[in-house]
Amino acid sequence: MEIRNLCFTTAVSLCCVSFGQDPRPTGDAVIRAPYADSDIVITTTSRLAGAIHSLTWAGQEFVDSHDHGRQLQSASNFDVGSRMISETFNPTEAGSRFDGAGPTSSSRLLRLIAEGNTLQTTSRMAFWLRPGEKSDGNPAKNTTELSDHLLTKRVTIGYRDMPNVLQYDVTFSLPVSEHHRYAQFEALTGYMPEGFSSFYVFNRSAGNAEPLSDGPGEQPMPVILATPSGSHAMGIYTPQLPQPGQAKAGYGRWRFVRPKVVKWNCVFRVRDSDGVEPGDYSFHCLVIVGTLDAVVTTMVKLHRENE
Repeated sequence: MEIRNLCFTTAVSLCCVSFGQDPRPTGDAVIRAPYADSDIVITTTSRLAGAIHSLTWAGQEFVDSHDHGRQLQSASNFDVGSRMISETFNPTEAGSRFDGAGPTSSSRLLRLIAEGNTLQTTSRMAFWLRPGEKSDGNPAKNTTELSDHLLTKRVTIGYRDMPNVLQYDVTFSLPVSEHHRYAQFEALTGYMPEGFSSFYVFNRSAGNAEPLSDGPGEQPMPVILATPSGSHAMGIYTPQLPQPGQAKAGYGRWRFVRPKVVKWNCVFRVRDSDGVEPGDYSFHCLVIVGTLDAVVTTMVKLHRENE
């Protein structure tokens, strides 16, 4: 399956991004839409350069937004022509590890549009590590704090006739100035409160949810994280997974006991011994919110529509 330019194109150049009088637009925005006697409400903040800080429905917060890594957001990892080592060349939408729980982001928001139930942002992502920092003893490969990687996301609450689905289209724009043989795109990840302690996998063949171990790591079927009662749940689905040659990967889940947070993600990989081409890499993600039963029913419908 071709990955590049699947969803939309983003012709944004670093040298020509200029929007009105203020080159640093506010990242504070709210969008909402009704679902099942409540509203799904999404909030972005300047603190996170326009990344999604909060998603609430029926009195429940679904995002554990603590530092600049725990959001509903996107990130990427690259090998820089050498061995791939996690986090050592890691453009991240919401900011850097150095930003901590502080009030500002090292990422740079370039554009934000929010109206009704729709949101669009373009940002220049910071590297997760600053030059000279290490992750698990491995030094950062980047030599600057701010990357030349652009990220554009378009988020709509409601998809077709499914009001509890977030259409989340994201495009990573890779610069021409770098050489990589391996690119890993975390198209979307959701860090959630520890109360979403029940992990499930969506069995496409059976059309049901089955208990899933903590892992950690990836497996090939869509993931759902839910409260023990099933009153609130969030699932991730994309018709672009599994990738050819990646039959056992794509959807990840983790439980971090000490930080008291759980996580899911949706991951794509591109390998090319001659070099990963610069340009736009687009992904179409569908995030489902509701009760556990509602999320499963919606996943069945999505899967049938994309068979």
